[in-house]
Amino acid sequence: MIQIFPAQAADLPEVDTLLDARFGPARRNRTAYRLRDGVLPDPALSFVARDGGGLVGSVQCWPLQLRTAGGAILPLTLLGPVATAADRQGEGIATQLMQAALAAVDAVGAPPVLLIGDEPFYGRFGFSAAATGGWLLPGPVDRARLLLRGHMAGLPDIGWVEPAVTVRRVA
Repeated sequence: MIQIFPAQAADLPEVDTLLDARFGPARRNRTAYRLRDGVLPDPALSFVARDGGGLVGSVQCWPLQLRTAGGAILPLTLLGPVATAADRQGEGIATQLMQAALAAVDAVGAPPVLLIGDEPFYGRFGFSAAATGGWLLPGPVDRARLLLRGHMAGLPDIGWVEPAVTVRRVA
C-alpha cells in the first residue's frame, strides 16, 4: 500500500539513488539543478512515497527567486524532480506526490510554483507556460516546458530566475 510521507533528511540518500536510476547521473547538468545549487529542499513541501519500507517515489520543492529588471526580488518555489520507481510507473504515485506537494504549497501560502516539465502532465495541476516566456534561467530551457502555477498577478514579463540566496547552506 502506497503511503505519502513528508521527506526527511534521512530520505535523501534513497531519493538520490532513485533520481540517478530514473534520470541518470548526468541529471545534475540540467538547468533545473543549477537552480537548486547550494539550496536545501523545503522539508514542508517535499514528500516521499513508500510501499512498506521501500521508497517508490519522491518530489522535492526548493525556494527560488525571480529578479526583475528593476532589481526587485520576488519569491518562487521550484517543484521537482518528481520521480517514481521504474517498476511502479503507471500506479498513480507521481499524481499522489504532486497532490501532496501542491496541497502543502496551498496550505502554507507558498509563492507561485515553477517547474520544468511537460504541460500535458502538469497542466492538469494548473501549470502553464503562459507567464514565463521572458524569464531567463542559468542554462538552456525549452520555453514550452517552463511552467508556472499560482498567483501570477504582479509577476513581470521579463526576469531572472535564480536560487533563493537567503537559504544557502554553508559548505
